[in-house]
Amino acid sequence: MTATTDTDDPWAGAGPGPRRLLEAALAAFAARGYHGASTRDIAAAAGMSPAGVYAHHRTKADLLFAISEAGHRHVLAVCERAVSEEAGALARVRALVHDYAAWHARHHLLARVVQYEMDALLPEHRSVVVELRRRTERLFRQEIQDGVDTGAFDTPDVGSATLAALSLGIDVSRWYAPGGSRTPVGIGRAYAGLVLAMLGAGPPATGPGGRVP
Repeated sequence: MTATTDTDDPWAGAGPGPRRLLEAALAAFAARGYHGASTRDIAAAAGMSPAGVYAHHRTKADLLFAISEAGHRHVLAVCERAVSEEAGALARVRALVHDYAAWHARHHLLARVVQYEMDALLPEHRSVVVELRRRTERLFRQEIQDGVDTGAFDTPDVGSATLAALSLGIDVSRWYAPGGSRTPVGIGRAYAGLVLAMLGAGPPATGPGGRVP
């Protein structure tokens, strides 16, 4: 069982009304794309009037930013927690890749919007989100570099390895659908194994998150 569970809440702190609105906007953006979803559609799905939507967010662009920022902050927190629970570069990278990939399955609609609607963000919103993405990327790069420095990994290109590990996790949100044979935990385990093999690592010791099958 992974340390990341469904009790993790990207909307922590939001009241019932704002939460309902964010979830309705997320569903609309995931189904139709940002440009295909109207504020009226979002309001109807949330059980609100368009005026009710504007009481919480001035524009549809503000709604997308709220969703994107919350999603990026949430996955960053998941990654930071994953590495904090393990000792040694190999175990930390395995936990990091596992929980990152599993998050993109568990929260696949949120992940799909935050990862694939970046171009729809306003410039001032995009700059905030890009910095959050860079923090996640720096965490991956730092842990992989630490593994190289300590002899746990053998890769000639830490930058490309970092990009590959991140890309594997992100792509999960594109194809994942609940109810299939692949579970978030199973995906996390498989992808962690793939990344460790790519890095030239041997089998890791079992960590407290139970990430080893």
